[in-house]
Amino acid sequence: MRGYNKLRKKSWDLLHSELPVELHYHSIRHTKSALKNCEEYIRYFDIDSYQAKLLRISILLHDIGFTVSVDDHELEGAKIANELMTEFDFTKSDIKVVTQLILATKLPQKPKNLLERIICDVDLDYLGRKDFYEISDLLYQELLEKSEFFDKTQWNRIQIDFLENHTYHTEFAKKRRQGLKEQRIAELKHKVSFKGRKAV
Repeated sequence: MRGYNKLRKKSWDLLHSELPVELHYHSIRHTKSALKNCEEYIRYFDIDSYQAKLLRISILLHDIGFTVSVDDHELEGAKIANELMTEFDFTKSDIKVVTQLILATKLPQKPKNLLERIICDVDLDYLGRKDFYEISDLLYQELLEKSEFFDKTQWNRIQIDFLENHTYHTEFAKKRRQGLKEQRIAELKHKVSFKGRKAV
């Protein structure tokens, strides 16, 4: 992968210069966090170095579509990935793997192979981590920027619904993240029911 480092540099430059500032959740921070977390998955599944590089490229580019449009950002991201990887002489098969990985993150997630299952779980890794509330508050702020106004109780109900309908796809996430995710569901339900009792 001779163009790997050049691709990474250009991708970071694009993200830093083109991502809208109102994206509090889908930000550089999220991409950096996802890249860091994916290393745990790579080690756990003993992914070979070549496939690991394709996975890292996919994670680096999975939200770059936001530089073009908030709607269908996965599709836009796949297009940008195609253009960048073509520019840096990646093979057609490598481009296909990366674009499919980016598209696999679209909700509802329907991954078809191990790398797709990994990127899906990496993308929503925070659902079962200790920093869940910190990260979910960033998403709440981002949604408010889009004028999708709802109060914290409504937001907590939305989160409960999302968490209950979400499924981790890898053995790693099921072992390391599921327990804390279930704890968050219980906590959010308690908050909503307490708020309801208080309002009566």
